[in-house]
Amino acid sequence: MGSKGAEGSTGAGARASGSGALRPSPRADGTAPGASAPSAAALPVLGQGLSTAVRCGPELSSPDGIEAQTCVVTQGAQTWARTYYRNATGEALDAVLSLMGPGDRNVRMTCAVEAEDEPGTCETPREPTRGNQAAYTAVAEFAERGGLGPLLLRSGSNSPAKTGS
Repeated sequence: MGSKGAEGSTGAGARASGSGALRPSPRADGTAPGASAPSAAALPVLGQGLSTAVRCGPELSSPDGIEAQTCVVTQGAQTWARTYYRNATGEALDAVLSLMGPGDRNVRMTCAVEAEDEPGTCETPREPTRGNQAAYTAVAEFAERGGLGPLLLRSGSNSPAKTGS
């Protein structure tokens, strides 16, 4: 891996992935198209009427080989953050995923990102939704294990577009 700093791989410095390497925006059930369907236990029971709203930022990639898209997911009365990623760096990484909500509520999760070019996801625990769903944002930061190296990519749920039903 190179020694690129955060300025080359965050927000404005990162570029949208045009290669199609990342999966398209999530389906209404919160999974990405092409992913295996969630287990029956994860799906709402018919007639309960649980809707799922998924707000995602753009698909981003870094020159080092990490690609990600980060989303805020709300289903029923619960909200959580999810990031979809692909790690082609050849090295194991850590992803720190943060969900920020109203009233200075923050949830943070660190996920191990294996050194393989397979799609993966990282999620924060689900929290009771407080206030307006639009008040939630999520950010995922990818760096070498243990925070020993530079930030390789920062991905956020900063898209005004809403997906899901």
